[in-house]
Amino acid sequence: MITPFNEDLTIDHEALDILTDFYISAGSSGLFVNCLSSEMYYLTPEERLHLTERVLDRVAGRVPVVSTGTFGGDIGEQIEFIKKMAAKGVTAVILVTSILAREDEGDHKLLARLEKISSATGEIRLGIYECPSPYKRLLTPEIMEWLVDSGRFFYHKDTSCNIDDIREKLSYTCDSRLNFYNANTPTALESLQLGGDGLSPISANFYPELYSYLCEFFSDDEKRGKINYLQRMLTLLDGITRNKYPLMAKAFLRKRGLPLTLKLRASQEHLTNEEERIMDSLFISAKEIREELGIDRPEFIADIKS
Repeated sequence: MITPFNEDLTIDHEALDILTDFYISAGSSGLFVNCLSSEMYYLTPEERLHLTERVLDRVAGRVPVVSTGTFGGDIGEQIEFIKKMAAKGVTAVILVTSILAREDEGDHKLLARLEKISSATGEIRLGIYECPSPYKRLLTPEIMEWLVDSGRFFYHKDTSCNIDDIREKLSYTCDSRLNFYNANTPTALESLQLGGDGLSPISANFYPELYSYLCEFFSDDEKRGKINYLQRMLTLLDGITRNKYPLMAKAFLRKRGLPLTLKLRASQEHLTNEEERIMDSLFISAKEIREELGIDRPEFIADIKS
């Protein structure tokens, strides 16, 4: 999820409620609040908890909600925050690989901290996220095997962007409690066909209904042509959505009818005239894809009540 802000950069609660309903109405089967797209590193600890609680209240059990629980400090401080986040009622608290171990630390350090967190958090359901910031730390097969064998981890957001790595990880997670969610659009269809449990790409903030369609029908032989077409188009459009993200996502959703400002805490960027024209073309392309696939979703969602 992205985080809507007011003009004074406080969290816009009304827009957050509408955005939450929009994701679900567009077919999202779960929400990851308080992640990199949410500008989580620019929120205070209290805001991270409050943001999560607000979304949980709005969701009211309709779909699972996960939220990040590791933001640095000593391991004891991180464990305490994980407990606070779990107390809000999330389905799982997510651990960030690049927060738990520095870039110059080996996997033995990461594993030791994972073991300590697992031991200290009782029955709290956990997840893991290869967040690209502060740096990207991908999980090795040895760590994946430990995560699965521990029985404590239920969610993995993968950012390897490499189908060979994805295939190897899925060899561990298939038929386990650890659900695999691919964040990479170019490998989206193939990861589902290999046994992935779902998708979690940034472009799903623009048109979640297209990714929901892909997840629902990826194995439907009667829709094979449409699914291959959708995968090609999503791959082509993915390069546009990455430009000045999450600003581009907020501008796109605003064009769809959501009452969002273009305020960011992460930067003070603005879209140029050229970028606005590109976004207009993206908007038209997404509409044409929906029409081609027969997806009956409202173009404007202003009728979703706050």
